[in-house]
Amino acid sequence: MAERNTFHPVKPKLKSKPRKPSQTPESKYWSSFKSHPIPDLISAITSLTFSPNPPHDFAATYSASLSLFSSQTLTLKSTVASFSDLSFSASFRCDGNLLAASSLSGVIQVFDTKTRSSLRTLRGHTRPVRLAKYPLADKLHLYSGGDDALVKYWDVAAGSEIVELRGHKDYVRCGDGSPASSDIFATGSYDHTVKVWDVRGASSDSVLEFNHGKPVEDVIFLPSGGLIATAGGNCVKIWDVIGGGKMVYSMETHNKTVTSICVGKVGRDSGEESEQNRILSVSLDGYMKVFDYSKMKITHSMRFPAPLLSIAVSPDCTTRVIGTSNGIIYAGKRKVKQQNAESGLGEFVGLGSTEAPQRRVLRPSYFRYFHRSQGEKPSEGDYLVMRPKKVKLAQHDKLLKKFRHKEALVSALNRKNPEDVVAVMEELVARKKLLKCVSKFGHRGAWVANGVLAQAINIAKILGFVDGVDEEGSSNEG
Repeated sequence: MAERNTFHPVKPKLKSKPRKPSQTPESKYWSSFKSHPIPDLISAITSLTFSPNPPHDFAATYSASLSLFSSQTLTLKSTVASFSDLSFSASFRCDGNLLAASSLSGVIQVFDTKTRSSLRTLRGHTRPVRLAKYPLADKLHLYSGGDDALVKYWDVAAGSEIVELRGHKDYVRCGDGSPASSDIFATGSYDHTVKVWDVRGASSDSVLEFNHGKPVEDVIFLPSGGLIATAGGNCVKIWDVIGGGKMVYSMETHNKTVTSICVGKVGRDSGEESEQNRILSVSLDGYMKVFDYSKMKITHSMRFPAPLLSIAVSPDCTTRVIGTSNGIIYAGKRKVKQQNAESGLGEFVGLGSTEAPQRRVLRPSYFRYFHRSQGEKPSEGDYLVMRPKKVKLAQHDKLLKKFRHKEALVSALNRKNPEDVVAVMEELVARKKLLKCVSKFGHRGAWVANGVLAQAINIAKILGFVDGVDEEGSSNEG
């Protein structure tokens, strides 16, 4: 039977706080995307986008090239190099079979992702085109915006322009389609305005307009369809579309221009927590920030060694890619728990589940129940009798146990460990024996001169009780 009054080793009670704050669960989630740089892409990464269909490969535009990368291996799959000038704004069709991109020459091209052949060439803009996107659920149409301040809506099958939308007074650099309707999309311009268009109306005017206050670099619809996020200058703003374009919140945490924003999911791989959406923003200051727009606060921040121009997150939120100004893509992939594919295959071919049979539960009526080894795992209803672990005591702990206080202090000083000295001094103060032990050393300078003790006294949190002991000693002498 173990002793009731077990002596435990003395340890310093006053511990310094850790310098680095502990990470939150969400910060650990975003940090789990291990960065894998994809270098040597010649020039700045102007746009990144993911295919809506599994395995969610991603496309990148840089220089005069449009490249496809595998989201599984993060390696280059193919390159379409049929542009005569810089390429911009890659966009997948909703089925992932076609890919559109614009260029500095004002031409929009549509490619087959499997054959890499150019299927359509759309001409109509007189200046460079920085925006060319497919609506979220429309296979037949495409909208574009250029430096000629025009927004055009195209019939891709016929290769012709359906309607020209006027209203912007400067370069149109970004846009996004509404998740509520394929006929509604928003565009952002360097004239500081964001316009929402509905191509079903007879008028070519915008149905909603609001002023961001600075040149708009990017605009996205949030998943609900009732909110729009815009990026321009060093801030990201959220607008209420249903409420008539009222600004909901302005996030100003970047030090330089915010160049791109996107939506990512956070939480578990399944369940309600996977529906928590976040806004991810990148800036020329090299920071990526995660914004929780339900609580209006920044939940994670990450620094990269170069100015950031573009960002995208896969629909299943397992891959995150960030494009830089020096031609490097920082691709991060998160580990996901793999399901048992073998069991699913067995059920498919009619063999039933291939899971291992469960072990028979032992009961007290079985003879083998009384011959279990120490490695046997306890059942849910078992009462565990824990054997007390043998505590190893240091020399000064053994002396303190025998109430030999002076020798315990000498032993701690000889170990030359400031933490042991501090622990013994704290214990002696609690026992009101420190002054008595110190007085046996003779002159006060003899024990203060000891280097280890001086190092222990220099600890900021220990100075308080050492000074208290000195004052108490002086009062007793008086």
